[in-house]
Amino acid sequence: MSNTQMPNLNIGEKNQLKLERLQSTLNRACKNVPFHRNRLIEKHVMPEDIISLRDLEKLPFMERTHLGLNYPYGLFAVPLRDIVRIHTAPGTGTNPSISGYTRTDLIIWQKLVARSLEAAGVTPMDILQINLPPGLANWGRDYKDGAETMGAGVIPNSPLSLAKNLMVLRDYKTTTLVTTAAFAEQLMDHMFDNEHNPNELNLKRMVLVGEPLTLAQTKPLEERLHVDVWLNYGLSEIPGPAIAFQCSARCGMHLNDDHILPEIIDPETLKPVPYGQKGELVLTTLSARAFPLIRFRTGDMAQFIEAPCECGSPLMKMEWLPERSDNMMIISGIKISQHQVREYLKDALGTDQPDCKMEKFRHGGTESLGISLVIDDRLFSDEIKSLERLINETAEQLAEKIGVGVKLTLTEKEHKS
Repeated sequence: MSNTQMPNLNIGEKNQLKLERLQSTLNRACKNVPFHRNRLIEKHVMPEDIISLRDLEKLPFMERTHLGLNYPYGLFAVPLRDIVRIHTAPGTGTNPSISGYTRTDLIIWQKLVARSLEAAGVTPMDILQINLPPGLANWGRDYKDGAETMGAGVIPNSPLSLAKNLMVLRDYKTTTLVTTAAFAEQLMDHMFDNEHNPNELNLKRMVLVGEPLTLAQTKPLEERLHVDVWLNYGLSEIPGPAIAFQCSARCGMHLNDDHILPEIIDPETLKPVPYGQKGELVLTTLSARAFPLIRFRTGDMAQFIEAPCECGSPLMKMEWLPERSDNMMIISGIKISQHQVREYLKDALGTDQPDCKMEKFRHGGTESLGISLVIDDRLFSDEIKSLERLINETAEQLAEKIGVGVKLTLTEKEHKS
């Protein structure tokens, strides 16, 4: 039996397979990662106490802050000599978050990405083009590997202009574009503004990543560009872009629950919600050897779908909801920690607590982070050029750190009359 395919088993047998993989993950994590072992001891629970999937509730949660606190290699469960790839994400504090992969991890993940592409109708006859922002560059590598695994042609992620991307789409006869909703809409507007007919392209489908989208958001893309739009759900932390994916039924998203075990909890009580009710999505890796995560709180809101899928897949289904249970912002598919941004501004500008407002804005079709910073005596400078230089340098350095463009503007403090 392949470790990357959901076997044709009944429900009891499938749950037993998941339980065995969960027990193996817990044993490896407890043996090799002090963070996991100490937290299990604090909860008075050991791997041998987990004898059913319901016992998952006994285990402590992980949060994004734990990734930064254990920087760089504190959560790795294998020796560094067994690590063949390391990914870095911005994180939520001063340290980035790091995840590692063994050769076996990469093989499994390539096949899971291929599974998501096959569900979207991609075949070895297709040419897949990847256009993702710098903050999702690791996902671009994952999609390249997954598409190559299934034998499709791949045009890897490259920093091309919008016009050059369109040229490649047309001249290379791309059939599948993997990108974000922001770029897809930018491409659509550019084509129509410059009178490019969609029939010039061989494009059949778009696989959009990074944020949940409604039918009202995807329908204009499908109708104007003559393509099918498919959504993929992923996380930078565990371990990439195709944790869940749409199938031909277009009713929710299938979770790769044979390798990643999902829960949905009430973010206030931290208790599981009744099946079918919405709550925060929590994920536990079942087959990741290098970087096992246990009950990782994603901050994403979702709800399970109970009805069997028309496509016949035995994988669990969920609906990915637009709300969040944390204060993260999604910009061009990249999750931005407002706490991290404030901490960076505090250090860069030498203020105790920067008074600022953050919002997503779009300029020329590109999504960026807009920050309005209130000037106070600590920031005020008689030398305007010095202040402007400080603000511009801070915006550039912050953009490099979080992976999206940043526009930092100064505003005066409002005075109450």
